Amino acid sequence: MSLHFDSLALPVRPGYRVGPWQVGAPIATSAFATVYAAERPSGTTSTTSGTAVAPVAAALKFLPPGTRTERQLQHLRRITERQPELLRGVPAPRLVRTHEIRTIDDPSEPLLHGATVLVMERAESSLGELLRHGPCPVTGPGLLAQICDGLRQLHRAGWVHGGLTPGNVLLLPDRTVRLGDFHLATEPGRTGRGRAPTVLGYAPALRTTDCTAPELLWSADGEREQPVGPAVDLWAFGVLAHLVLTGSHPLPGATPGTRRDAAVRYARGEEELRLSAGLPDAWRDIVRDCLARTPEERGRIDTAGLLRRVEAAAGTRPSPRLPSPRLPRRRLARRGRLGPLVGSALLWGLATGVVVAGVVGGLLVREAPMAEAAGYDRCTVGDICFFSEENGQGEMCAWYDDERDWHPGFNTCEWGRSTAPKSVLNNGYEGELPHARFYGHTDFQEPVGCLQPLERRNLDGRVLIRSVRWLPNC
Repeated sequence: MSLHFDSLALPVRPGYRVGPWQVGAPIATSAFATVYAAERPSGTTSTTSGTAVAPVAAALKFLPPGTRTERQLQHLRRITERQPELLRGVPAPRLVRTHEIRTIDDPSEPLLHGATVLVMERAESSLGELLRHGPCPVTGPGLLAQICDGLRQLHRAGWVHGGLTPGNVLLLPDRTVRLGDFHLATEPGRTGRGRAPTVLGYAPALRTTDCTAPELLWSADGEREQPVGPAVDLWAFGVLAHLVLTGSHPLPGATPGTRRDAAVRYARGEEELRLSAGLPDAWRDIVRDCLARTPEERGRIDTAGLLRRVEAAAGTRPSPRLPSPRLPRRRLARRGRLGPLVGSALLWGLATGVVVAGVVGGLLVREAPMAEAAGYDRCTVGDICFFSEENGQGEMCAWYDDERDWHPGFNTCEWGRSTAPKSVLNNGYEGELPHARFYGHTDFQEPVGCLQPLERRNLDGRVLIRSVRWLPNC
């Protein structure tokens, strides 16, 4: 996927310096943040939180000003400071390293002044990219063993990932796995001297990925925030395993929205789990256990014990190294004065992994709420969002599925009945139907426009919008 300069959440000109780091080509973006390749020019030095010299190549993740509270930034720094201690005791780390966190102090650049920058380990690809080049990769079982090992490391340290997706399972150049997007996971905690770490945080009741546990999509007691523990990660691992090994999702539905509804029905006991006939026998019990209906059932699974089962099913030893599949290099499109931007596209899925630590997929503890979102930042991943004012301002209406007529639909907004939107963002998924076409009448009549993934646009504000449809191409 080509990344256009004017479609980036936070455009940064090539060559801009952040400390010793020099910004290169953009490699991934989301509605909330953009990640860039970066180099440390010869003759410059930079140390990590553990005082070691950072590598020459890195990824710089830019979070726009105002998207983080001071409490959240302190939380990021605490986890970053704890990383060296954790990684020193692990023979094969499965977590993306954060070298340092910086805040830009540059009044001459109003868009960047005050932005938070995470200097991170640079990946080459991701599981999401691998799956786009073909279902059921031969390296899949070994990848799953490494993913499970990463969850074991997180849970042992007292953290919950909370947003595991194919896009934030990252592959380094040596083909080993790193888990990204855990930097705003729940706060570590312990229940007493000598006891294993426990993790408990809170997440909004509405989540929007195929890997989201059903208890976060639907609350039996009506609470808007739900307790989060390792059971959330185990559900996500079960979904990933089914997808990697069979090329299909474990719950029915042609779109993320319909699969989300199926997960809710399953959690309510209204639908049974139907695993694919193509799921290998060695994995069937593993996936079924990880996709247990309730978090209490999944919570009884020990991640270390699960890893042993996964390694046996995969036929691997601990910390397997994988052969390097040949993934095509991509060019970033020429746009304006940027000239040719050439680099390996770290996939759109990275935007929900290393790119946005917690903004898209991470979980926040209750006592560290997000600052009130502004502009396009309000649009949840998986939705197409319309706004009553230009540049994502004013009132917002968001829809996640095909709708023949929005007015009587699940997501309604009074202003949309009489007021034409003046801006729009396609923050939908990267799967088979990533493009969004919207219409001025019901039943998909009279197309008004069509958006590519992550495209945002100001509208003339003269046409009411009544229906939307997801398509493979505009």
